[in-house]
Amino acid sequence: MNAEQCKAARALLGWSQGDLAARSKVVKQTLADFERGARQSYERTLADVIKAFEAAGIELIHENGGGFGVRFRDRRGA
Repeated sequence: MNAEQCKAARALLGWSQGDLAARSKVVKQTLADFERGARQSYERTLADVIKAFEAAGIELIHENGGGFGVRFRDRRGA
């Protein structure tokens, strides 16, 4: 996950940095620093953020020639 995906996922969910901090148990300042490019987060921190997004129905799209992205997971089967 990169900073742009993090911001886009929050936007899709309508979450503030504080909302994401509460759901991921990651300090808000750490998230703010990551999103503005002031710090590279630890793998464990990113895993906690990704887990929170996935629990909310977000899927991160990896770079695959078409670019990285964010979308809601297909909910038709749910």
